[in-house]
Amino acid sequence: MRNIKPILFLSGLLLSGSALAECQNTGNFNQWLGGFKQQAISSGIPANLVNGALNNVQYDPSVVQRDRSQSVFAQTFLEFSAKKVNGYRLGNGQKQMRVNASLFKRIEQQFGVPAPVLTAYWALETDFGAVTGNFPTLRALATLAYDCRRSAFFRNELIHALRIIQKGDMAANEMKGAWAGELGQLQFLPSGYDKHAVDYDGDGRRDLIRSKSDALASAASLLRQYGWRARQPWLLEVKVPQNMNWALARLNNKLPLAQWTKEGVTEISGRPLKPAGNAALLLPMGRNGPAFLAFPNFDVMLRWNESTVYSTTAAYLATRFAGAGQVRRGNAAVQKLSIGQVKQLQSKLQARGLRITKIDGIIGEETRGATRQVQQQLGLPADGYPDPVLLQRL
Repeated sequence: MRNIKPILFLSGLLLSGSALAECQNTGNFNQWLGGFKQQAISSGIPANLVNGALNNVQYDPSVVQRDRSQSVFAQTFLEFSAKKVNGYRLGNGQKQMRVNASLFKRIEQQFGVPAPVLTAYWALETDFGAVTGNFPTLRALATLAYDCRRSAFFRNELIHALRIIQKGDMAANEMKGAWAGELGQLQFLPSGYDKHAVDYDGDGRRDLIRSKSDALASAASLLRQYGWRARQPWLLEVKVPQNMNWALARLNNKLPLAQWTKEGVTEISGRPLKPAGNAALLLPMGRNGPAFLAFPNFDVMLRWNESTVYSTTAAYLATRFAGAGQVRRGNAAVQKLSIGQVKQLQSKLQARGLRITKIDGIIGEETRGATRQVQQQLGLPADGYPDPVLLQRL
């Protein structure tokens, strides 16, 4: 679900509602495609390859419709994780780690990324390679590259897709995956595939669709390049007190664990935190919901997918594979805003001069930061999570 993840995350690139309304495709797709072919040839890709791959590509309005209606990340962490961290993925993930233990061990020795983390992504992206997608990648990318919303981004992806073909990793007719162009068992966008994939089974090609060795090692290689720290934690569920300085709980504020202990944060069992390293206090649903300490490796996971909800779910699933228990619901019931209410909130925050670049109904880090600022201004608990009380006050 790399909704555009490793390189992939689409919702992080959404425009505001008004910008989407103004974005209309009024040109001619075939004329555009002709111009793109010349651009690809000028970049050094052979003309016969470009024409062979793209001559029969057609515009697909269903791709644009899907791109305009991404609401999955508007779910709360508990809603999203309850669907994704299910019995099938937990059971099959443990089985996959046992069956592929030697492969995972070799990958961790080389790249430093442990089996639970790779297995979590493998589970969430394609159910362990079972659902890689059957959508023609070149058609999807060409449609999105022509579309007015993120044309430059996907022109680059389409160029990289052609380079993958040029390098012999995959033929054009083999290039099938998700509707937004992601490929393989770990759902790489073509730029990530082209630049970071590795041939780990030694057959002379980087095949992220059929080779689990290539797919898992490539994911580990990418995470290492993003800054993954070997033998270091990524996420730890904790308990928070009823009251504390909630403004400290933000991802860009990593403190020594001893400091969090002074603030009243404990292990989930109630035992004191072990004073090792620095971490941020992550409250994905505010002060009343689940609570985690997010270590520097969690920042790496946010580079895989910048959605806080997705990355927290991936990190949580990885902790389950590593032996952690089911997440707590938190200290009290959390009142959720609807997508429409979040859009109202974002508009009101924007009107107050706070940084809101997307009116999309999704509570991302930008909305959390603006929410925290206005909570402080109004004398409310500044946990960065909007609720009906805040919306009413605004």
